[in-house]
Amino acid sequence: MDTTVANTGTEGKSWGGGKEPLKSSYGKMMMWFFIVSDALTFSGFLAAYGFSRFKFMGSWPIADEVFTHVPFFHGNYPMIYVAFMTFVLIMSSVTMVLAVDAGHHMKKSKVTWYMFLTIIGGLIFVGSQAWEWGTFIKGEYGAVQTKGGNILQFVDSDGKRVAVSEMAISVEDERVRHLRKNGLWFVEEGPLPVYTVQEVYNGLVAHPNVHIRTQDLNEEGEKTILSREESLTKLKREGTLVVHGANLEVNEYGASLFADFFFFITGFHGFHVFSGVVINIIIFFNVILGTYERRGSYEMVEKVGLYWHFVDLVWVFVFTFFYLV
Repeated sequence: MDTTVANTGTEGKSWGGGKEPLKSSYGKMMMWFFIVSDALTFSGFLAAYGFSRFKFMGSWPIADEVFTHVPFFHGNYPMIYVAFMTFVLIMSSVTMVLAVDAGHHMKKSKVTWYMFLTIIGGLIFVGSQAWEWGTFIKGEYGAVQTKGGNILQFVDSDGKRVAVSEMAISVEDERVRHLRKNGLWFVEEGPLPVYTVQEVYNGLVAHPNVHIRTQDLNEEGEKTILSREESLTKLKREGTLVVHGANLEVNEYGASLFADFFFFITGFHGFHVFSGVVINIIIFFNVILGTYERRGSYEMVEKVGLYWHFVDLVWVFVFTFFYLV
């Protein structure tokens, strides 16, 4: 008796992107695979940040002293603008939910409006992050780096930061930058700092109310403020370079490793947000052109919505690690 089973219906066929498995289309499944893999990547980055911070706990910058700026306002506003950025990104996730829901009901005008609001929120966040980067790189107060790579900051009698530019006393002395054409081949010195350590030292001598604050934590968990005599001795013996702002080599706020992680992780997340904005713009114009109306489904809006929610969720963790903890 012939027991061969005829290949009828869907038996023996590979999954073609229908409603199985998990009642999800092929496109949504692939988006979930991408999100899971990307989540593992961000988890590895944040875990490395956490271990590094634990190792250099004493020299790690205090977020309330680093992120204190607000555009068009001069003053000390700890975490205000970062909180605003976070609020905007979370609200853009809300508008994306509304766009997906409108797509389920085949309401083109509402999908268009909510997608537009989502794009605006993403652009505000990316622009705000670029401004924050610029402020972080430029710096505000300045500090002196020691031979061991530690940072010496300057504070007044009340513990408030004092800018190097407010206390340094310039010295009439020619400073020459080393260039490849007039020295060692293929070796060139970076831009000269605005002030020398000697000029800062002269300013410290001339301002009796200014003290040095080190990265070392005291018993109260606060950075140690040296006496006048200790401040002068510390700067004279160990000061090597005047630094302003932060980059991949120096950081006026504390450990240079903080700046490395900050640029890498927030930059990586910012790239995700920017990519999401570009994709949202493409979907937005497709909605206007009626592409998904003709298809009879707004599933593309739902798929890009999954990505956008993931980006928002990642920022919650980045915000917690860098700004709150």
